[in-house]
Amino acid sequence: MQMTYLEAIADALRVEMRRDERVFMIGEDIGTYGGAFKLTKGFLDEFGPSRIIDAPISEAAIIGASIGAALNGMRPVAEMQFMDFVTNGFNQIVTVAGTTAYRWAIPVPMVVRGPSGGGVGANPFHSRNSEAWFVHATGIKVVCPAFPDDAKGLMMASIRDNDPVVFYEHKGLYRKIKGDVPEGEYIVPLGKARVVRQGSDVSVICYGSAVHMALAAAEAVAAEGINVEVVDIRTLVPFDEETVLASVRKTGRAVVAHEAVLTGGFGGEIAARIADKAFSYLDAPVKRVAAFDAPTPFAPTLEQAVLPNSDIIANTIRATCSF
Repeated sequence: MQMTYLEAIADALRVEMRRDERVFMIGEDIGTYGGAFKLTKGFLDEFGPSRIIDAPISEAAIIGASIGAALNGMRPVAEMQFMDFVTNGFNQIVTVAGTTAYRWAIPVPMVVRGPSGGGVGANPFHSRNSEAWFVHATGIKVVCPAFPDDAKGLMMASIRDNDPVVFYEHKGLYRKIKGDVPEGEYIVPLGKARVVRQGSDVSVICYGSAVHMALAAAEAVAAEGINVEVVDIRTLVPFDEETVLASVRKTGRAVVAHEAVLTGGFGGEIAARIADKAFSYLDAPVKRVAAFDAPTPFAPTLEQAVLPNSDIIANTIRATCSF
């Protein structure tokens, strides 16, 4: 069934809420208003106010209440109206949710989800890609889907997981990307990368919006005889190192791409692992493509100058293959 990226996520939430009465949602304006992007439109009518909870503007309270509910056997899905504002609940996720399973040996089954990313003129307060923060925190699973089917399958897997999951939904993909999505129950396991394009000359390792940039770049250089393999890692934690290394060992070259800023981005971790475990297979240095180290500008021209794009990835592929 054809669905947009947004519709696929909404479908996953509906399927899980119908299947398991322990699943509920909490967030700002998710009930009567249907969410800032209308992802939860109609949910209040179907599931009622005890399971679709309109919360006050306090991310710390939303996440803290979700942790308490998870510890008491529920499976909360907490929406951040924009993932930028997860900073207001950062302590609750990192210090409490991320360490409880280790400290108390009990599960904390909860999902913190919401829109992230730039490219839509949403200014510095609504455009951040903060996924690397939670990778570094430990104890938290981190998911960044690129396609509608993965968005659904990974969301369902996240809700069923017994660890806290931070689930990043790129807002620029919500209504732009469509694809075939299986109906009903559909699980994509966390920690499994996906080779979305087979190639032999260079591997582009990426996730989220950068997957679509990489695919466009691969098409652009194909006419020049460069055969690009694109690997969508899908989840940062758990990280499917084996699939990434297998691809790089096959092609002998690697470009790592993401929309988040360069310094401290997860691409640095990927590049380090490739250098550590596939160095003898490399015919060129591992290159990274990422956003400029700056807040995301509001002006469209400046925003496009800061963010990565398919042209930059294509030029990096050319440079890597000609090294």
